[in-house]
Amino acid sequence: MNYQPTPAPDDCPPRLKSWIAWQLRQIADGLAAPAITSLHFATLNAPPSKITSGDVVFADGTNWNPGSGAGLYERRSGAWVKL
Repeated sequence: MNYQPTPAPDDCPPRLKSWIAWQLRQIADGLAAPAITSLHFATLNAPPSKITSGDVVFADGTNWNPGSGAGLYERRSGAWVKL
């Protein structure tokens, strides 16, 4: 996502103007940060209590085996699909 801050209005008090400019730079820098490079999933030994389509979970494959052993699964069309 690209965001370019614009200057605060000239009629702002000087300290407020510099604070706003600093905040807007922080927002711009945060949005320009690199994309997520990794995710960590807690290993589940039972299905989650609230399940919605699109959920992604890591099943332990022993106490809870959604179908193909341990691994990452997505809830799709009412079933767990191994990714």
